[in-house]
Amino acid sequence: MDSESLWAQGSQQLQQMFTQGWAQALQAFQNVDAGSSKAPLPLRLAPEKIQALQNQYLHDVAQLWNQGLQAPTPAGDKRFTGEGWAHNPLAAFSAAAYALNSRTMMQLTDAVEADEKTRNRIRFGIEQWLAAVAPSNFLAFNPEAQKKAIDSHGESIAKGLANLLHDLRQGHVSMTDESLFEVGRNVATTEGAVVFENELFQLIEYKPLTEKVYERPFLLVPPCINKYYILDLQPENSLVRYAAEQGQRTFVVSWRNPDSSLGHKTWDDYIDEAVLTAIDTVQKISGAPQINALGFCVGGTMLANALAVLAARGEKPVASATFLTTLIDFADTGILDLFIDEPSVRLRELQMGQGGLLRGQELASTFSFLRPNDLVWNYVVGNYLKGETPPAFDLLYWNSDCTNLPGPYYAWYLRNMYLENKFVQPGALTVCGEKLDLRQVNLPVYIYGSREDHIVPINAAYASTQVLPGEKRFVMGASGHIAGVINPPAKGKRSHWTREGGELPATLEAWIDGATEHKGSWWSDWSAWLQGHAGKQIAAPKSYGKGQRYKAIEPAPGRYVKQKA
Repeated sequence: MDSESLWAQGSQQLQQMFTQGWAQALQAFQNVDAGSSKAPLPLRLAPEKIQALQNQYLHDVAQLWNQGLQAPTPAGDKRFTGEGWAHNPLAAFSAAAYALNSRTMMQLTDAVEADEKTRNRIRFGIEQWLAAVAPSNFLAFNPEAQKKAIDSHGESIAKGLANLLHDLRQGHVSMTDESLFEVGRNVATTEGAVVFENELFQLIEYKPLTEKVYERPFLLVPPCINKYYILDLQPENSLVRYAAEQGQRTFVVSWRNPDSSLGHKTWDDYIDEAVLTAIDTVQKISGAPQINALGFCVGGTMLANALAVLAARGEKPVASATFLTTLIDFADTGILDLFIDEPSVRLRELQMGQGGLLRGQELASTFSFLRPNDLVWNYVVGNYLKGETPPAFDLLYWNSDCTNLPGPYYAWYLRNMYLENKFVQPGALTVCGEKLDLRQVNLPVYIYGSREDHIVPINAAYASTQVLPGEKRFVMGASGHIAGVINPPAKGKRSHWTREGGELPATLEAWIDGATEHKGSWWSDWSAWLQGHAGKQIAAPKSYGKGQRYKAIEPAPGRYVKQKA
């Protein structure tokens, strides 16, 4: 038997093993009806799609085998673009074989006969596995790591082991050289003071940067699943500093990093003792009957909840609200929907619904594995295989500075928002003793969404325009959840889109059809809008806080933001 026949026979056996193995693996994914006593049905693969994949796979494997060690590296995959891959035939062949198998396995998920959510879950799991087994992740197959080991006489391997031990001790993969950053020294440096604190948050008032400020003060509510200083990384990209430079008397909620003593705190506690308290405190310090507020990510969801509570009470202390990449209607939660169903939410409720903590590193790892090649394996290769120290990057330092969440807060949030989407159902939610109805939240709002956001999909951000009754302005920015928001005008980067005339059709696609692209940041557009709701200008205050009750406690950024998970 000649070599070609041997290869054909071997490849057919390999394909049979591959198909049978996948069929067995996919049977592990089952549709589970938590309320049903019926036996779960195994997933099935569409026979005609399997046959087509088999034929295509045999053809592509034969083509790859004929190319042999002259096989090119996969085009466009930055994991294999270095010279070491191109000049090492064995490495190039391993990359090409990996690309072929990856492509086939991803196509195989389309052959699953199941609902869309089940297919997406299977696809996500396969993507994770493929990212983990890439030849670039192993010293035996990575020619660049091998060359570095040889050139350094093994020093890169020793450094890689040291990096691995360091990361094991700290509990996460290093994305940047964290030793180069310190909160309050070279991140979160905008001048200000803590003027109020309780067990959930500190309220920071920032020093005015103009001789006059607008009479309505401005409160920022960041997400409590992160540290607030994403809004104040460096002077040149600080939204906090930018607001102060535009004449806003600026306050920020700085969340405490919960420990076991706060493990009993609920969603209601965070709305009442934090968001509503912050609004009331800013009013009392400034003496203004109304303030303007901004919520970012889940901070925006909490702000919207607080506004609905106030509306139910017939109170209007907030003149306008800004929502940055915020979910209010949870009908479309993008990739995060993969993690949400009745059994998983019920499990969380059993684990921590009555008390306990969701550890910050668990949340951080989940978000990192949404982009595994960029936020996980890239650093595994650099840190451990090549023995490199990752470069200094303030954004990635912040990303690694994770926070815990109280279990009851988190379990309530999962069920009522992500699973049951009750916030948009009038009267379905009771928070702080009030039934919430978004139809009563009638105030001007500025809604921003990022076009490539994988945490708050742009369609979900736009959906807020359909459930809030007041005057609305929607703006879409380029890039993702963080980079789209943190985009200062001075950089002149990216684009944003607006639609003049105020039309907000039922779908994002219809809105985009009439939208106009503008080069650069959306911040200037937002600042002009906010100034229109900020009242007249008055002399800037000369001191922080007000009287003995709200005197400066300590300089910004305060103690809470420095607490580690």
